[in-house]
Amino acid sequence: MLSDKARPVIEATLPLVGSRIGEITPKFYDRLFAAHPELLDGLFSRSNQRSGNQQQALAGSIAAFASHLVNNPGTLPEAVLSRIAHKHASLGITEPQYQVVYEHLFAAIADDLAEVITPEIAEAWTEVYWLMADALIKLEKDLYAAQSNTRMWMPWTVVEKTPAGTGAMTFTLAPADDTPVTPALPGQYISVKVQLPDGIRQVRQYSLSDEAGTSRTFTAKLDDGGEVSPVLHRSVAVGDTLEISNPYGEITLKGGNGPVVLASAGIGCTPTASILRSLAEAGSERQVLVLHAESSMESWALRGQMTADVARLDGADLEVWLEEPQAGTKAGFMSLREVDLPADASLYLCGPLPFMKKIRNEAIEAGIPATRIHYEVFGPDIWLAA
Repeated sequence: MLSDKARPVIEATLPLVGSRIGEITPKFYDRLFAAHPELLDGLFSRSNQRSGNQQQALAGSIAAFASHLVNNPGTLPEAVLSRIAHKHASLGITEPQYQVVYEHLFAAIADDLAEVITPEIAEAWTEVYWLMADALIKLEKDLYAAQSNTRMWMPWTVVEKTPAGTGAMTFTLAPADDTPVTPALPGQYISVKVQLPDGIRQVRQYSLSDEAGTSRTFTAKLDDGGEVSPVLHRSVAVGDTLEISNPYGEITLKGGNGPVVLASAGIGCTPTASILRSLAEAGSERQVLVLHAESSMESWALRGQMTADVARLDGADLEVWLEEPQAGTKAGFMSLREVDLPADASLYLCGPLPFMKKIRNEAIEAGIPATRIHYEVFGPDIWLAA
């Protein structure tokens, strides 16, 4: 935990560092990639670097961690750390890379805050960094150790490629070698690595969208301005081999018999569809409420699968919001204020950030505690709603 020596320094400088972290992180990445350009080949997302999302996520995580240490002595922000660790593990982050990040991050801090930084301030923020890094290293080691193999990337063959609504495609994979397969949990994701036309490799995370276990099926929405989804949609064919990671992610179905609410928007239905499929396959008697928001029925990527699974469950109900409503659907944006939420429900949430913030706030207003709200972010976690 934060030392007695460092605590008052962090309390005094957190407003300043917090206000500058958004300027510090771009300088950090500039330094990092100048020294290690290989990190953009198969690790960091070029798209997220261009958009600024990666910089914003790093800034938010450091500020959130430091704030937690100051405001909650003796504890760590477990939810934030767990989400970051799962994402890191899906990318194959290693312990030595934390030292590389430290060197370039603190060089950027020293450069940006040159007029005010002192050895005492640098020492205190170094302590914060390594508290966070050491916690992540431990979590990531545990995640790696839980896998059925020690490999980061495994070859899997595309055995099916099928359209899934307007602008989405479902890929079903089979192992291409004899590497032991880690059973996936419903709601988890895998990293998929592809080589782009310029020769650079890029990685994206995709939630498993069907049965979990030892099978691998994911659904990807086409982003014409992206780098990876156009390759998957237009270049990858049945019979081709993809490199994928072991499964990670913590938006997994928790045990018990309590009610389950699955709320999603757009392609955010992929992890909730996997959870719903697992409930249907198990013949679950739990009360299940499925809520989905979409622009149109035609664009709903997994409509057939999800409606069929709802029909298989005696205790399941489905409510749908559309921009242009049809019979049996609601109009406009999803609102939990229009829903009779079951008591003691657990909420599983995935979709665009504004959607998730709105639904999370409404769920808390309705009496669902934050500890029973589980969410997944596609891309860098720029929300950090612990």
